Amino acid sequence: MSDSTTTIENATFEQLGEVFRTHSSFLLLSHVRPDGDAIGSQLALGFSLLAMGKAVWFVNEDGLPENLAFLAGSDRVTLPPSEPLDVEVAVALDTATKPRLGDAALHAASKARLWLNIDHHISNPKYGDLNLIDATSPATGQILYDLITSLDMPLPPETRDAIYVAVSTDTGSFQYPSTTARTYEMAADLTRRGLDVGTINSKTYDDHPYRRLELMRALLNTLERSEDGVLAHWELLDRTRIELALRPEDSEGLIDVIRAIRGVQLAVFFEELPDGKIRVSMRSKDKRLDVCKIALEFGGGGHALAAGIRMKGPLAEAKQRVLDAIRRRVDEVKASETI
Repeated sequence: MSDSTTTIENATFEQLGEVFRTHSSFLLLSHVRPDGDAIGSQLALGFSLLAMGKAVWFVNEDGLPENLAFLAGSDRVTLPPSEPLDVEVAVALDTATKPRLGDAALHAASKARLWLNIDHHISNPKYGDLNLIDATSPATGQILYDLITSLDMPLPPETRDAIYVAVSTDTGSFQYPSTTARTYEMAADLTRRGLDVGTINSKTYDDHPYRRLELMRALLNTLERSEDGVLAHWELLDRTRIELALRPEDSEGLIDVIRAIRGVQLAVFFEELPDGKIRVSMRSKDKRLDVCKIALEFGGGGHALAAGIRMKGPLAEAKQRVLDAIRRRVDEVKASETI
């Protein structure tokens, strides 16, 4: 059931502001295997709403990643309760498709009468009652910064820090092409509001468990590069995950290691999941090699330069299918002009 009779595909800030003002209870959700933009977006919006006197629940199918536990207020992020929560509004954040929220999280939100969908993935099909999708934004966190400041909503320290981490992690620490002047202006404003840049960057990027280094060693032993040097890929077997007692967040950002190889234009990370499916992460340095389009061939999605897939195994078969699709696109680009 929905408070709205029709779906609003391109909601304005004011339309969302009206929802925030007139409703009293909110359930904030983000995608499975949450990253900095997912959790950061939940905390950013959630603490702004709390400062408005609203009741807010923070739920993620996989809970809070260990590497983001330093964020103030992150202890509020919980696994989905067994029974649906009695909330008026469910808000999906940084989640390209509704199933990516997870079955238990969707069950927890099943009593919500209104769904908001705030995201920056170009492949998002606008599954909310009100949808704010900005594929030009480098992170959902930046959309929320613009939303919160434009509506003059509260911006407490928890929101400030969460926005910064959300945007920093989704832009490769402000390095990816999606980073704009507006992104730097946002960071400057957050700093003026009291953000401790040195401390928060240190906790985000310089505080990894030793097992992450062991994972890096295991991945490097599987590294392959195409003959032309354009494509690099590596893989994580489920048995390696078990042997090293890995957590899902341990691999966050590691694909950038092979993406950074000179001459490599497209990097791929294949991972065996416990349920037998294969998780595929792709990063491109060339917009002609649009990895979102490749991901869509296999039911995935994302952005032109960063996309992902969850597909049926076994690993060898899934890997060959994806690499063949990539090679076809590389050959098409080569035929038209030199990469």
